[in-house]
This record gives sequence, structure tokens and C-alpha cells, in this order.
Amino acid sequence: MRLINVKAFLDREELIREGKRVDRRAKVLEFGDDEATEYVVLSHRWIEQEVDYNEVVKLARMDEEERTQVRQRDGYQKIVQSCEQAKKDGYKWLWVDTCCIDKRSSAELSEAINSMYRWYKNSRICYAYLHDVHGSSFPIADDNERYYKLNGWPEWFSRGWTLQEKIAPWNLQFFNKDWYPIGDKRTLSPILEAVTGVPPGILKGGLSSNRPCVAQIMSWAANRTTTRVEDRAYSLMGLLDVNMPMLYGEGKKAFHRLQLEIIRTSNDQSIFAWGCDSISVRTGSILADEPSFFRGCDRMELMNQNEFIEYLKKYIPEEELPSTEDDRLSTFLITNRGIQIWLFLRPTLVSDSVFQALLPCRSDSSGPPVAIRLASWESNYYRDVGYTWRGGPTWTAYQDQRMQVPRLELRHVYLRYQDNDTPHCNSTFEIDDSAILKKAFASSAMWPQGSNTGNTVTLSTTDPLCVKRYSCRQKYHFTVSFGHWFDQNWIYVDCEQPGTILLIPHDLMPKRVSIYAQSMIKARAGAGTSCRIYRILKQMTGFR
Repeated sequence: MRLINVKAFLDREELIREGKRVDRRAKVLEFGDDEATEYVVLSHRWIEQEVDYNEVVKLARMDEEERTQVRQRDGYQKIVQSCEQAKKDGYKWLWVDTCCIDKRSSAELSEAINSMYRWYKNSRICYAYLHDVHGSSFPIADDNERYYKLNGWPEWFSRGWTLQEKIAPWNLQFFNKDWYPIGDKRTLSPILEAVTGVPPGILKGGLSSNRPCVAQIMSWAANRTTTRVEDRAYSLMGLLDVNMPMLYGEGKKAFHRLQLEIIRTSNDQSIFAWGCDSISVRTGSILADEPSFFRGCDRMELMNQNEFIEYLKKYIPEEELPSTEDDRLSTFLITNRGIQIWLFLRPTLVSDSVFQALLPCRSDSSGPPVAIRLASWESNYYRDVGYTWRGGPTWTAYQDQRMQVPRLELRHVYLRYQDNDTPHCNSTFEIDDSAILKKAFASSAMWPQGSNTGNTVTLSTTDPLCVKRYSCRQKYHFTVSFGHWFDQNWIYVDCEQPGTILLIPHDLMPKRVSIYAQSMIKARAGAGTSCRIYRILKQMTGFR
């Protein structure tokens, strides 16, 4: 790692300030070993006026006007104050991410990001500079008037990178805008837990002794933001103990790659338990799109295999259960078809193609296993919209309907993880309903409104499903649903009984997709998918 020589930096600054001659050959940045060197680090919120590696190195060789412009920046003054604090604490070396990494080198940037958690962990002190705290004490309650854009707390607590910078260092000291000390993370751990959701034990002892499950760690980042989309993933690598190359420009695929790296090195199935606080995230990949999908997983923990098997005895004869030594329950592989895994599945009440899958994790220490919903389609299984059940599978629904509860079975399945957003966007259907209109039917409603123009229906990522309703004078009705799901266009016709009205709230429409998928009519793929309503109605319902 490259470190600031505190004495050399401050000596140069003093000579410049006094207008004296500066040795242009003096080095202020030198390489050091993070394992052998005693150094301190700065944790801060990046601002527009930061100072980079090249400017720090060439400061002595700049003309006076350019040098003055650099030294007047807030970013430069942060470095000066950090060096002053390091000198006061008796340390000779300082690491600051803005100027200690030559970001012109993609190889150096990638190495630094992959090593950053370790660098913070090995530091003697981490200075957390809160640029927007003006008082002489640490905030003890949220202040929505002062921090109205940041959930009532200083900006440092809302950023993605500062999560690892808070957890990794053994000694984290907070400073206000004027570099006045306002506390450390150990004494402030109750407040920090309330602000960030990170347990006091992790704040005080780090992750090495008692590492939480993947879902819980992800939940700590659920409300944090980064300037670059990719940094949502990169800032979590150290916390999740994985490494991977940087590919800025890949967008949210970075977070998908992060999850795949975790799966390659861990058998922690809580990585599939996202969606605890949402009833409609999306259907498709088993992987989450971003850390916010794990919001609500802050108490998630893994179940050991013995506990999990013991719970399953309520629903499966003991002689049919796998042994606790069975490797099938603790291994899964990434293949080009999907994630190959053994799961305990049971069909849901709504469809025999939609399943509840039990995972060996739970949302609290005394609760049952978490159950997620999967939909099968052409021998693959997709993550389905709907609840992730924190309280385990909802078998009572069958009792309420006086139906026989389907068997819970251990199945070998492939969970689709490939991103399918591209074909999901902008599917267009050209509707030919002339034959229906001749039968005295008329189009009476369309959901969502504005999704059709003339005889054309256009779907999008935000509206992947559209329903058109037809009625006649005899009060017969039917609906035609157009959708793009499981990587293809589809059409479904639903006939209503006399005296009933099939109205579907728009926010509940996506829940019908996986239920209808097995009986849908596949539409011809392409930008202009022609749809002859009369032919499809006869094919699906026998309508004459």
C-alpha cells in the first residue's frame, strides 16, 4: 500500500505556507507493508474538491497559482488535518483513499479495492471525519431538520463505503467539522446500532470471531448509497470475504457477480432469502438486484443442519429425511443452466407450478425456517414475486380450504440466475380483435391505463403485464392478459362467470403470471407480436 509520510507532508506544507523554497525531490508518498507498518487511516465522505495522487506528488513542482488552488480545497485541508492528528497521536504514516491510490492504473485501483477492508482492519486508528457535524458532541438522536435528506443522521452514515470503514478498524475515532474529537465507536455502539443496524458485538469485535450470515450483512447496506452503481457491490467485498476484479461500466451486474462469488465460496443459503419486507419485488433471477432487496433481514441467522432436520420431521416421515451428514444439503454449484441445488419444496395453494422452498435460515433465533417462493418453467426454477415468509411455510392456508396438504419433498433443481432484463423490456403486441367485436363484444377496460395505443399494447420493465377486458350485452365478460415473463411473450384468456366481475388491481397483476404460466399461449417473439383474440379464445376456452 502507498502511505503518506506524515512528517514529510507537514514539513512541505509549512515551507509552502512560509513562502520558503521547497525540495521538489522530497517524497511525501511511499510504499509500506500493512502487516508490518504502524499507520492510521482516514474515513470520510468524498466531496467535489478532493485531491488525487498526481496532485499530491506534483504539488511542489506546480506554479504558485495552481498550487494555491489545490491547497485551498477542502479535500486538501482534510489531508493536512489528518496528518496533524496522526502526528499528535504519535504515528508516522497515514493512508487516505483520495490520494494514496493512483486511479489512472486500473490494476492498482482493483488491488486497492480488494485490499481495502484489510487495510482498515490493520490500521492502528481510523479517523472518521463527519464534515456536516458542527457541534462538540456526537449526535444522539436523529435530526430531520438538519439532515433532512439523510434519514436524520450525518451523511457519513448513508454511504456505501463507510460501512466497512466503520466495522473493520479496531479503533474508530469520530471528529466533527472542526476536527474536534466527539467519541469512539465502542462507547457510541448503542447509538451506532440504532443508526446502522450493526450489532454492538460486531462494532466492538469485528467480523472475525462471529461472522453473521450473508443476508444480515447485506441488510446493513440496504439503505446506503454510492455514487457509482458498481460500488454497491465492490464496497461489500471485504465484509463478505470475497475478491473479484473491478469492471466499472457493468452496472448492477456487479452485484450479481458478488453474489455468485459468495456462492462459490460459501454454502450460506440466506443469500436467497431476500425480499422479506416486500410482496412484489420481481420474478426471474434467484439473485437480488441490489442490497436494498435484503432490507428486513437484519435478524436473519443460519440454522445448523441438525436444527433444520429436526424441524422437517413435522412434515416428513423420519425414514425419508436425509441424514445430517448428507452433503446434498450443504453444497450447490453454479452451472450454465442455473444454480444446481437440493431444496425442500411444496406446491402452493395457488398452483402446482409455484412452490414454497424452505431454506436453513430463520429471521430470529427461535423462529422456523424462511420459505421463499419459486415458479417452475420448462425445467428451471425462477424466484417468484410474492412474500418471503419470515415465519416459515404457510400450511394453514390448506387447512382453511379443507384441502390435503401437498407433500414436502427434497428435489434437485436448477435456480435461474442469469439476468433477463433485456428481453423483458418493450415487448409490443398488435391486437386483432375484429372477430370478437362482430360477436357483440366490446372492449370495456384496460389495466394499466395508457398501456395501449389503438390496436397496440406495449409492455415495459415497470409494466410487464397488461390486462384488457371485453364485455357484451348479455353480461358475459372475459379478460385477455398480455405479458413478458420467463424470457418470452405470452397471452392468457380468463373467462368470467355470469354475475361476476374480474377486476384486478394493478399492483396484484404480476402475482398471476407464474400461476398462469403453465397454461398460457406462447406468443410469437418479436417487436410486433400479432395477437388474434378470437383464435386464442377458441383455443383456450372452446368459445364459439
